[in-house]
Amino acid sequence: MNKKPSFLHFIILGLLTSGAFSCDSKRIYEEYHGLSEYSWAVADTLTFEVPPITASASPMSTLRIKYNDSYDYYNIYVKYILKDSLDSLIDNQLLDIYLFDPKTGKPLGDGFGNTYTQLDTIPFKNKGQQMPLKVQLIQYMRSKELKGIESIGLKIEKE
Repeated sequence: MNKKPSFLHFIILGLLTSGAFSCDSKRIYEEYHGLSEYSWAVADTLTFEVPPITASASPMSTLRIKYNDSYDYYNIYVKYILKDSLDSLIDNQLLDIYLFDPKTGKPLGDGFGNTYTQLDTIPFKNKGQQMPLKVQLIQYMRSKELKGIESIGLKIEKE
């Protein structure tokens, strides 16, 4: 049996002590909804149940859209609805998010192969409330099915 320490042990030890596997201390909430058959139907409302956020957290929320090159449009309209725990409306906005460059057709965002992820900031209006929140997202395109949308995510972080 070879008793010499392998380089793999040193690499793993180095990664563990460097914080490569540490938690994101700024993250408050993160969740993704995968879409079946990579399609977002107009009738599908994606709901994210966000736990209580303190006013001192000063949250910054990011919408993450994972899509592929079979998406037919250069942009996507997403209706963003923010409600409190009593289902009272806090905020309601229509977001216009570019997924492809309208002139060149080149995909925007990060990715590899034919899958990309585009980020957009959601104007999160917490108004100092410390209660669970509900974030709802609805695709607002003029199409019953948006082919090529793989998943939608919401990430909330401290600024």
